[in-house]
Parts: sequence; C-alpha cells; structure tokens
Amino acid sequence: MIIREMTVEEYPLLEDFLYEAIFIPEGAVKPPRNIILNEDLQVYIRDFGRKEDDYCLVADIGGKVVGACWVRIMNDYGHIDDETPSFAISLFEEYRGHGIGTDLMLAMLKLLKTKGYSRASLAVQKENYAVKMYKKVGFKIVNENEQEYIMTADLKGR
Repeated sequence: MIIREMTVEEYPLLEDFLYEAIFIPEGAVKPPRNIILNEDLQVYIRDFGRKEDDYCLVADIGGKVVGACWVRIMNDYGHIDDETPSFAISLFEEYRGHGIGTDLMLAMLKLLKTKGYSRASLAVQKENYAVKMYKKVGFKIVNENEQEYIMTADLKGR
C-alpha cells in the first residue's frame, strides 16, 4: 500500500468515499446512494480541489484506490472556525480494520502540519467504531451533542 495525493482525475471517487463515510448503526438499513446529494453532505465534496484548503490523500493498493482522507475548511458538522480544516475519511468496506485508516489519518495530520495549520477537526457519531481510531491518532473530544462528538487534533505538538 502507498499513501499519495489524490489526482484531479480521481476527484469523482470522492462521491464513492462520501457514501462509504456514512455511518450505518448496527441493524440499520443503508440509505440510498442519492443521500449524498443532500446539501449537508455535498459540502464535503462539491467543487473539491478549487479551494486553497482542499487536500486529499488516498490509500492505493496495486493501483486501486481503496480509501481516502480529505480535508477542507467548510461549515460542516465538525466546523470549529475558518482556519481549521475538517476531516472526512472512508475506506471501501473490505479494507476496513487493517490499519489503513489510521495510516491515512496520520499522513494527513502530518501534511496539515507542514502546511502550517495549528489544528484539525471532525465530527463523529458517538456509536461509530472510528471514535477509538480518532483518539488513537490524537483527536480529543472538545464538544458533543446528543448524537455526535466534535473532536480536534492539535498539530503544533506533533
């Protein structure tokens, strides 16, 4: 596996990864794919690459992109302020649970630090198994509501 920047030609894959990023609680039915057309979700991918703060890293196995971790400064669920990029990450289901997501997260945190950001943020549903991974790579809970945690990672001390 290699971690590399997503190419412009691969940006359409973000639709697939956005859909894969939707947390489905145990026993719940997967929503229809067109849910990604919802404005609350389109903020993650619409016109990706046109903003200065858009970055995406992918996990590539044998020439196949199997996961993506992307950030942008946006008014999403994990929005902290207009200087803090918000994370999105997902892997195709068969590649989960092998440390690929952790590697992508760590690579993105390193990239953001080199770009001069002081922190990054994300929102995650409380029952999502990924909460453990986010804590492992350095995210801390800074706020919460009934369903979600808002988490940030300090990039200065890395």
